[in-house]
Amino acid sequence: MEDARLPAHLEVSGLIRATQAAGGFATVLRKGEKEAGTILVVLTENGANSRVYERMPQADGTRAWYCARRDDSQDSGAFEQYLARRRDQDDDLWIVELDIANGERLIGLSPSKA
Repeated sequence: MEDARLPAHLEVSGLIRATQAAGGFATVLRKGEKEAGTILVVLTENGANSRVYERMPQADGTRAWYCARRDDSQDSGAFEQYLARRRDQDDDLWIVELDIANGERLIGLSPSKA
């Protein structure tokens, strides 16, 4: 069976361009494996309200985005520690930050699902 996934570098490039076209700022925090790396998307709004989205395999074989972590104002270091742990666990990992209001729309989620 052929894998129909878009190469990671192209998906990251598309996310960056979509964010910039919508008036936001985007940057790659970590480059992973060019073709098949896992992508973590850090969404933030003017540097606040940060959350991390990751795609996970579903029972039907698809992969869906879910919010893996939200920035907790009570424990400001926990968010960065989570990203550091994920970097350490996966050498192929991409981390891209999108700073834009309602960034969930750029990964196909509605704000109500956020």
